[in-house]
Amino acid sequence: MSSPALLALADGTVFRGIGFGARTVDVGEVCFNTSMTGYQEILTDPSYAGQLVTMTYTQIGNVGVNSADEESSRPFLSGFIVREHLDVPSNWRAQESLGAYLERHGVPGLAEIDTRALVRRIRDEGFQLGAISTDPAQQDAAALVERARRAPGLDGRDLASEVSCSEPYSWSEGRWPGVAGQCPRPQVPTPQLRLVAYDFGIKRNILRRLVEHGFEVTVVPARTPAAEALAFEPHGIFLSNGPGDPAGVAPSIFEAVRELAERLPVFGICLGHQILALSLGGRTRKLKFGHHGGNQPGQDRKTGKVAICAENHGYAVDAESLEAAGEPVDVTHVNLNDNTVEGLAHRLRPLFSVQYHPEASPGPHDAAYFFRRFRTLVERHHAGEAVTGVDVAAGEVA
Repeated sequence: MSSPALLALADGTVFRGIGFGARTVDVGEVCFNTSMTGYQEILTDPSYAGQLVTMTYTQIGNVGVNSADEESSRPFLSGFIVREHLDVPSNWRAQESLGAYLERHGVPGLAEIDTRALVRRIRDEGFQLGAISTDPAQQDAAALVERARRAPGLDGRDLASEVSCSEPYSWSEGRWPGVAGQCPRPQVPTPQLRLVAYDFGIKRNILRRLVEHGFEVTVVPARTPAAEALAFEPHGIFLSNGPGDPAGVAPSIFEAVRELAERLPVFGICLGHQILALSLGGRTRKLKFGHHGGNQPGQDRKTGKVAICAENHGYAVDAESLEAAGEPVDVTHVNLNDNTVEGLAHRLRPLFSVQYHPEASPGPHDAAYFFRRFRTLVERHHAGEAVTGVDVAAGEVA
């Protein structure tokens, strides 16, 4: 049965609608996602920890949810906001409705508000802190506005350590095994190279992609010292996506990455890209409203080719700060909407990174070639070749 619910922003704006999912109150930074598909992958992306996610696409819930499409063990976001919530799924893969899924995981949902007005406010004014209430007993707008104003926000918080795994584990699964045994699991190559993947909020489809490219993957917690990572005798290091402010992660993480980057090939995605840049002496800055969605244009500066990319970040690397730090790093890719840094590569060491998500679950897959490029980098380094990040991060690679 539907009940009244509302979203109160720190600037005093209030949106009233209908609640679904869990009946509770939570706070977070309000952002919007422009993807037209893949709401379950968005819900379970740990990069959304501490955020209230608004979908710009109007009808959400029509395909339900299923266990195969989860990108992590549970949703990490603080709330989910949609224009129209469809609670009766119509898809053969559905195992549960969206509302039931959110209720089971304690996540509040808000529907029947003017999401276009909310998105325009965020787009024009920038990120806002908000409080969402789906509890009929807590609908005092003024009290919720005050709660939003007192919310801590994301700046300076080490959310990566909060969402990371607690112990190392191995991952060997390739692409989706299907739902309830209805689809066979595709064959994956015999692993030939060992990889340590740092979990700052890693998505499962990243791990699947790494396995498909011949890596034996060991996932380690965010604060794993370099010595412990090296004890697995890896041929390469992967730095995952994750939530929050990159400058807010624990100093020990930067220390580990600096040490590992002196010895092994390193590939970073999203937060991992930013952590690599910070470890090399760069800086990051907060964007006005971030990039969230599966339709961002990322350009390879060497070839001029543009990939439609999946992105989820509220901070960006300052390219000039890397130049000031004296590191020989090239900006290999840029976002054509605002010219922010989308890719970096080192000219002397086997290091490179991208801001967007080449695993792109559920899509698009224009940038999936980065996993092949990382495999090439690790292979050449393992063979004793003096390969660098710029040798594989941009342009054409066989």
